[in-house]
Amino acid sequence: MRAAQLEGDVVRLEFADGTRGALHVLALRDGCPCSECRHPVSGQRLFESLQVLPAAAAVSARVTGEGSLELDWSDAHHSSFPAAWVRGEATAAARGRRPARNVQLWGAELGDSLPEHLWPKVAEDDRARASWLRDVARLGFAVLHGVPLEPGFVEPVTGLFGAVRETNYGRVFDVAVSVGATNLADTALPLSPHTDNPYREPTPTVQLLHCLASEVEGGHTVLVDGFAAVERLRRGAPSRLATLAGEPIRFAYRDESADLEADVPVVSLDAHGDVVALHLNNRSKGVPHGDPAGVASWYDAYLGLVALIEHAELQVVFRLEPGDLIVFDNLRVLHGRTGFASTGTRRLQGCYADRDGVLSTLAVLEREAMR
Repeated sequence: MRAAQLEGDVVRLEFADGTRGALHVLALRDGCPCSECRHPVSGQRLFESLQVLPAAAAVSARVTGEGSLELDWSDAHHSSFPAAWVRGEATAAARGRRPARNVQLWGAELGDSLPEHLWPKVAEDDRARASWLRDVARLGFAVLHGVPLEPGFVEPVTGLFGAVRETNYGRVFDVAVSVGATNLADTALPLSPHTDNPYREPTPTVQLLHCLASEVEGGHTVLVDGFAAVERLRRGAPSRLATLAGEPIRFAYRDESADLEADVPVVSLDAHGDVVALHLNNRSKGVPHGDPAGVASWYDAYLGLVALIEHAELQVVFRLEPGDLIVFDNLRVLHGRTGFASTGTRRLQGCYADRDGVLSTLAVLEREAMR
């Protein structure tokens, strides 16, 4: 940082590369990192914004020799902001948003280079664990090989990054052919690509599936990057995307012990129009409501998105073998399977977790690696 100038309620900044930025003094006072204002470990704010900001007034601003930004306030408080923090805040202010999470879209081509990792290394080495979680964060999924063939072992795998999300299916659930199954996942029928539990509020954001046995013909796993499908829809038919993002639909599931339903759009967008979640499950979706023209428009949009998802160019197809475990983002990566012969044994166990555990654990591992 080269220079800073206080102009009323705005600090004008000039950086070493010649670029310029501007930050409002209220944001700077609210973001003061000093030990009086922030907890030294958690970084949580120690003051109430309502009690401080109304009277906050900067009286001077300057850049130190180390490039940090220093402000003096009318109440004798002093703030010092690291150069990297100031640059990040100024860039976000200029763009009107903070940097998006690193996400790489993919299609069938990823089948030639799956994000594969080895259980022993991930379990014992922080760098290997970070690499595994980085793939989950960036691509939406990763495959672990060599996971012990022990029933319930999917739970301690989850413990490497977060907590199991218990549902009416239990902490750990089986996916295996059973007589009288109430869930199609427990039959030998093919499953179209879908997200799990769209009828639940909030929806589990991460799912794990551990293959314990696979002695059948067929039953290949099918994955689709839902974010990539949405971007294709945006380019080809933006009005369809607007319909799917703007019209919620009811998803529902019931059995002897549960009766669940939620109204949610098939595509969820953030304030900038970027996709953040999909809720798509043909088995549990209801039907749209409204006037006939609106219903027709919704089906046109929905079937258009499904056609993209079903296209071979977007599908990665591979076989889970015993000892393989897949972790995937349930609000991004749609999963399905091909049908298989009902003779022989095919058994998977799964559980749910949440995205924040993946991202938090990865951030801590990366922070530790930099020390």
